[in-house]
Amino acid sequence: MSSLRYRTIKDKIFFYCVCGLSSLTVIPLFAIIWELIRKGYKQINWSFFTETAPSTLDAMLARGTGDIIPGGIANGILGTLLMVAIASVIAIPVGIMVGIHLSEHPKTKFSNATRFITDLIQGSPSIVIGIIAYAWVVKPLGGYSAFAGSVSLAIMMIPLIVRSTEETLKMLPGSLKEAGLALGSSYTNVILRVLLPSAFGGLFTGILLAVSRVMGETAPLMLTALGSTAINWNVMEPTSAVPLLIWEFYNDPNLIDMIWSSSLFLLILVLSLNLIAKHIAKKWKIQ
Repeated sequence: MSSLRYRTIKDKIFFYCVCGLSSLTVIPLFAIIWELIRKGYKQINWSFFTETAPSTLDAMLARGTGDIIPGGIANGILGTLLMVAIASVIAIPVGIMVGIHLSEHPKTKFSNATRFITDLIQGSPSIVIGIIAYAWVVKPLGGYSAFAGSVSLAIMMIPLIVRSTEETLKMLPGSLKEAGLALGSSYTNVILRVLLPSAFGGLFTGILLAVSRVMGETAPLMLTALGSTAINWNVMEPTSAVPLLIWEFYNDPNLIDMIWSSSLFLLILVLSLNLIAKHIAKKWKIQ
């Protein structure tokens, strides 16, 4: 009886310790979110999404009169969406094809080497990816551009998509492929029309997580896209992004209020993508 009581007490102590430590890890997160909301909501209005970043003079005059800083981050929002879209076009097909190969031929020397390189790229600092994209794209093209920024983001997205594709396809029952081949379908048709649709939930979740991962990157874009004060749709010209604008606002004391608003917007955007990814993963979970 005493042994049972001792184990019950020990179980409760361990449970409360885990709950307490979990609460400690959540407190900084809520503190950051609260700080962003408290300082960032004032600048959130229609012009924040439709106008370009304000100049230092406009911000200084607004702060002097106690008004809201005019302007917004439309150039950063559109630049981010443009570069992420181009990066997705590059990274998604490559990542899925490599993931299929690793899943179908997991133990070959080429697969082992590819898996090692993928893990190496995934663990590389983003600034290193930016330097690589600068050498591969910016220097040959002779200037900074949205395309160069997209290449750097695509390099960062590919490992995440590769690993998610490989792991998702491994979770599929082998009977799916066997049934498709037994019905006379070619190997390619089985992959494209049976396995990939069955793994759609995992693939789409991995893609969304990869997009949310690169959407907040600053360092590689500083070396490739550079930034722009105007809305630019030419992919071969310098283009701004929300993380780049946050960095620019940080270097100007008069635009300090724009930092909190831009960070709040970026946090909400990334959080939304992660919640969507979790919802899709739950809905399309492989049984």
